[in-house]
Amino acid sequence: SQLTTRHLPACRPVELVAGPPETAAMPEIVHLQVGQCGNQVGTAFWQTILGEHGLDNNGLYTGDSRVQLDRVNVYFNEASEKKYVPRAVLVDLEPGTMDAVRAGPLGRLFRPDNFVFGQSSAANNWAKGHYTEGAELVEE
Repeated sequence: SQLTTRHLPACRPVELVAGPPETAAMPEIVHLQVGQCGNQVGTAFWQTILGEHGLDNNGLYTGDSRVQLDRVNVYFNEASEKKYVPRAVLVDLEPGTMDAVRAGPLGRLFRPDNFVFGQSSAANNWAKGHYTEGAELVEE
């Protein structure tokens, strides 16, 4: 299977689609949320997707129509019966953004090992995040 990368407009998460996009009937998407902005937009994205699929903030199916589960496997893995976990990786240079996601309404939705973060911050300085702090986190 091939891996296709779709770059979304600035300040939006990147999605990786498994399989050739022109032939994949139901792709499996790995959702990447990077930085404070990416994680804030990503949180809003997951709240919308949960509602569309009849899932509560913990990933449990509470919907009333089987249609809601038709394509749930595009963004979610089924962890157990009626319990779905996002196929997502959340990334930031410092733990504060991850702490905010974990303390928020979707904090129990993601697997703990899907949070990737460093112990420093770029302090809203793009060059520092790209060339020093971010480069070091990528190497790890």
